[in-house]
Formats: sequence, structure tokens, C-alpha cells
Amino acid sequence: MSTYAYTAVEGSGRQRKGVVEASDEQTAVSQLLSGGLFVVDIRPEEQSKAAGVVSHGRGRVSRSDVAIFTRRLADLSAAGLPLDRVLQVVGEQSESRALSEISEAARQEVRAGASVSQALAKYPKTFNAVYTETLRAGEASGQLPSVATRLADFLETEVTRRSQITAAMIYPLILSCTAIFVVVFLITFVVPRLSGVFHDLGSNLPVTTKILLGVADFVTQNWMLIIGCIVGVVLVYRAWVKTEAGAFARDGLLLRLPMLGKIWLKATVSRFAHVLGTLVYGGVPILEALEIAGMSAGNKVFQHTSIKVAEDVREGRSIADSMRDAGSFPPVLVHMVAIGEETGDLPKMLSRVAGSLDFEVDNGMRRLTALVEPLIVLTMGTFVGFVVLSVLLPIYQAQDLVK
Repeated sequence: MSTYAYTAVEGSGRQRKGVVEASDEQTAVSQLLSGGLFVVDIRPEEQSKAAGVVSHGRGRVSRSDVAIFTRRLADLSAAGLPLDRVLQVVGEQSESRALSEISEAARQEVRAGASVSQALAKYPKTFNAVYTETLRAGEASGQLPSVATRLADFLETEVTRRSQITAAMIYPLILSCTAIFVVVFLITFVVPRLSGVFHDLGSNLPVTTKILLGVADFVTQNWMLIIGCIVGVVLVYRAWVKTEAGAFARDGLLLRLPMLGKIWLKATVSRFAHVLGTLVYGGVPILEALEIAGMSAGNKVFQHTSIKVAEDVREGRSIADSMRDAGSFPPVLVHMVAIGEETGDLPKMLSRVAGSLDFEVDNGMRRLTALVEPLIVLTMGTFVGFVVLSVLLPIYQAQDLVK
């Protein structure tokens, strides 16, 4: 089978671009014609890329686009529309061109006999394992609309959470950038222009002025070295965290940070509970659900812990007991999982504990933001005051000598 990129026109006159798999070009054209598309141009995908033709999946698809896509998928499938028609409508309504092309390619796959989850699984950068495995389980159980609805709820919660965090960090980020700019401006521009005056006053300068002049001289004379060191540290860090040991150490450190560590832990556990509840509700086997939820938690420590929990469950232990012995899970999650196992409604219990943790994360972020803002202002004010004091003290000393 070969992959062909095509440009076609629908009966309504709307232009379509996408890909189709077929044994040869003529078969690909026949498939498109049977789908109501009139082919304008078609060529092997490799040639289309060389010619600059836009193929599916190129361009960025945001989490918000995927959440909207899933909500429409859930609503339209619940209304009873055929799945190929659902993908067509969702693709036409999408504001993301890349997602529209993916929808069209998936529609062709579904018309050829593939399931929706199989069609979307070919685009792992857009639809991750949580997404496709949940849909696959929903299709197998015949509950695709309800499973897609729950998946849409989860994705919308994720988008909302990220938007809240971004909004909360905007003001502190602006303050931090302003503080860094002020510091760099004073050290590299203002102080060097005053250093000649200070040197004319002699060596009997205040300690604060000597420190300031020393720092300014070092920065102005070695600024290329400083920038090179910063770039080097960033590159080494990025290479280090790409390793298994580096990512594990970084994620473990994040969970132990004062104040921020507790918030990070709650956010990680909340995501784990959301994902696990969504997968179990969709009918994904618990062992597979535990491993996928661990990978989706965004923390290597939790990923390793989830694998250990899955191994214990495979040996016959309960999920709650395995989580309790693992040590990384908070007591509230362990107790709610135990209740869910006893009542047979684990997804509901996981959803409740995730909602409770989301509330705690929101409060923690607000408190942290309220604390960080005055600290940044205080730090910037202290440095500016130090510079002003270092500049004024020699002037007052010179005035005293004149008197």
C-alpha cells in the first residue's frame, strides 16, 4: 500500500486536501470519487512534500482544538450520525487547517473499514495513547458517544487548567522580566558611566560602591563569556533531562520543592486520577490503564510507580493496597480507590478525588502567586536601593571632604 496526497473538490465546491492509502494511483482516485470528491491533483506523498504540497498533520494543533474536536465528535455521534459523516462535519467546522486535513484522512480510513480510533492513532502527535485507547475501548463496548463525552470533559478540564496557570503567571513573569531588565541596564549602562567619577574620588570608597563597581566591571568585560556559560548550561540541562536518569531526578526534585512541590504533586495526582478514571470508564483493562495513566501524569516518578502498581495488581493485589505500598500516592486517592473497588464504581471515585485535588491546586496557585509578586517587587526594590546607596554615599563623602 502507498500513501497519496491529493487536492480535491467536493460537490459543494469546497476544496479538500488530505491523504489516502491505496495500492496504486488509479485505485486512490476511485476511492476518492466513491467518497464524493473530484480529484484535482494527486501524487505520492513523498513527491507532494518535495513539491511543497500541504499534507495532513503539518502545522500545530493545539489542545483546545483537540478538545473542541472531541466535544463535537461526542455530540454528533450521540445524535446518531454515521461516523464517516461525523468526521466530515467535525473537519469542516474545525478552525485548524491541520486538524481538518487529519479529519478528512481519518474519514477516508473509516470509509475503508477502519475504526475511528485506528484512523486517529496514525497521528500520535495530535491524538495520544490516552485518547485513542479510550476511543478504542468505547467502540469495543458500543458506548462511543458516552466515552467520547467523558474524554471531552477531561480535555476541556485540562485546557481550562493550563489557561488558568498561564493567566496566573503572566503578571509575575512581567515583573520578573522587568526586574532583570532593570538590573542589566543599571550594571551595563548606568554604573560604567559613573565609574570614572568614582575613581577620581580616590580609593577611599564605601564597600557597597566597590562591590557594585567590581560587578559592573566583570559583567562589561566578560559579557560574552557570561552569555556563553548561560547558553551552555541550558543546552547541558536540556540534554540531561532527555535521559531517563535526568528526567527522573528533575521530576523528583520538583515534587520536593518547598511550597511549589505540594502544588505540583496535587496537580500530577489529579491528572493521573482524571486519566485513569477516563480509561477505566471507557473499558480499558486496568493494567493497561494504570500504565497509560502513569505515562500521562507528566512525571517520571509517577510513571515508575504506576508500573510497579500494575505489576502488583497483576499478581492479584488490590489497586488501593498497591498504591498504599508504593508510597507516592496521597492517602485521599488511596482511600477513594479502595471505596471505588468495594462499590464497583472506580471511575466515579477517581473523578471525585480529581475534582477535589483540582480545587486545592487552584487555591495553592493563587496563594503562591500572591506571595511571589511582592517578593519580586521587594527583590527589585532592594537591588535598586543598593545601587542608589552605592552611588550616593561617595557623593556625600566628597561633600564632607570639601566642607
